[in-house]
Amino acid sequence: MVKASLHYYYDPLCGWCYGAAPLLAAASQVPGLQLVLHAGAMMSGPNRQPVSAQLRQYVMTHDQRIHQLTGQPFGDDYFHGLLLDNSAVFDSTPPTLAILAAEALGMDGLTMLHRLQQAHYVEGQRIAEPAVLQQLAQELGLDGAAFAAEYQHQQGEFAAHVGRSHRDMAAHGLRGFPSLLLELNGRLQRVELSPYLGKPEAFAGYLQGLLAGAAGMAEADAPFCTPDGCEG
Repeated sequence: MVKASLHYYYDPLCGWCYGAAPLLAAASQVPGLQLVLHAGAMMSGPNRQPVSAQLRQYVMTHDQRIHQLTGQPFGDDYFHGLLLDNSAVFDSTPPTLAILAAEALGMDGLTMLHRLQQAHYVEGQRIAEPAVLQQLAQELGLDGAAFAAEYQHQQGEFAAHVGRSHRDMAAHGLRGFPSLLLELNGRLQRVELSPYLGKPEAFAGYLQGLLAGAAGMAEADAPFCTPDGCEG
């Protein structure tokens, strides 16, 4: 049996990660494939940015391209609300903490990530604000007190988590977000997302093919056994 994991290197404020969200949703439904999230803190610490005219121009150029390639929706409350709100800040740390907290409480991290992406890119919500994250967590069914406590706890785990993500990315030549590594029976290989943007079913089929190929190789490498013993 093939042991398969898809390692996803992402950031909650990465527009191309939002564009790839349908692909990850499709991958999460592939039988026998475990999805593992690794946050990269793209806009954390010194890289956090207040909303400005420059930031708006930069992200809108990419967002329009993302929409053209993937069909992912961008809401009016995002384009004409959040991106015009100079009191808002883009900071990857709080939404990442929310994802880590959700996972620690037994929720699929991808569920929280996709809800945060919708809140940001469609609803124009400030996902860098703990009160917003608390509300979203409770909407998803998490206990409010438990989420708040785990959110606090994950602040102490954040640097180590991001450090592991960056080391993995450097070791395998991954240069940005989103990036994927497919682990098959302990062996890692890069998976390109760009050819499948806007084509989630094709992406799921591609992954299924890789898993089937690995299963076939494992079967071919297995020893040939008879009642008298095994060879190989």
